[in-house]
Amino acid sequence: MNRLFPEYLLKADKIERSQYFQGVIVNHIKLSEVIQKVYKLIVSPSSQSSIIILIGPTGAGKSTLIPRIEKMLIARSLEDKDFHPGRIPVVSLEAASPSSGNFDWKDYHYRALVKMEEPLIDYKIDYSTQEISRDANGKIKVKSGTSTNVLRHAHENALLYRRPYAVIVDEAQHIQKMSSGRRLQDNMDCLKSIANITKIPHVLIGTYELLIMLNLSAQLSRRSQEVHFSRYKADLESDKKNFRAALQSLSLHYMPMVEENNLDFEWEYCYERSLGCIGILKDWLNRALNNALDEGSEKITKRHLENTALTVAQCREIATEITEGEKLLEEPQSKNDELRTLLGLGKKSIQEPEKVPTSDRKGRRVGTSKPVRRKSHVDE
Repeated sequence: MNRLFPEYLLKADKIERSQYFQGVIVNHIKLSEVIQKVYKLIVSPSSQSSIIILIGPTGAGKSTLIPRIEKMLIARSLEDKDFHPGRIPVVSLEAASPSSGNFDWKDYHYRALVKMEEPLIDYKIDYSTQEISRDANGKIKVKSGTSTNVLRHAHENALLYRRPYAVIVDEAQHIQKMSSGRRLQDNMDCLKSIANITKIPHVLIGTYELLIMLNLSAQLSRRSQEVHFSRYKADLESDKKNFRAALQSLSLHYMPMVEENNLDFEWEYCYERSLGCIGILKDWLNRALNNALDEGSEKITKRHLENTALTVAQCREIATEITEGEKLLEEPQSKNDELRTLLGLGKKSIQEPEKVPTSDRKGRRVGTSKPVRRKSHVDE
């Protein structure tokens, strides 16, 4: 039996086993493909993408790729001869869900500033404003009443100074939490402006709600690249095969239990209640692990899976969200026809009327005779 977890875990308590399994990131095919796509868009000089939008369903495992991309960018910085000591490889933060209904830009700018104020870096940022300073411990502090514009300028200045390869924003769909469409447009323009001014690619990670933001602004669409982190679909043979491989890897190789857990024979039930999303599957298996260990069992059974699975109602709600999001990504023929019509393609060419050739002769006034040679008395 090829087990990939440390042997000592078999004698560890439930908490330690659960924490270990929760930290496991199984390297399945869709995760690997998305990581490579995003990384190439970040570091490729030819991508010309100020905004990289990574979208996918709830529970696909989008957040798990952040530490992987961070690790790759850190490794790149170690080989980069132009990477001076004041720089940091990447800035990662979460766009917090607003409590008032509107996205809080002050909070966002502050979180970004804190992420860039590394205490171990001797090269400190000069924010060029009295509203932002450091306390005796070197931690950043912002005066009460500091305007959003001041914080934004400090944020931009910090990005220009730290020069990360990328800014990664998790739960980015929260940025579109606004009371009006006009304000939402302003939010998108603000984000695009920060990315353009600093020349730092911004990776926005979130649900299909991000598509609303992308479709709202023509400029944002032009300056952005879209990466889809899709679920595994049971009607695609390759997806079905790769989902089963991920399930087997999690249950057989990484589940810290004495007895072997090969859940491949339950793959259809596991697919049904995870909707083909590896993030949902992994959280579910962790609950099943805890349930089994609570009972003193060293093997997960169908009953443990049933006890800890999402309800049918929960699955239906998530499935509706997923299918609606996937439809937004589709480009039906009708949309293509609309685009061609908008551009004047596919129409019969309109024949321009033939121009009647005009004479170079100038017109004469009414009553003016034609210029003929008159006879003179000499001719007679």
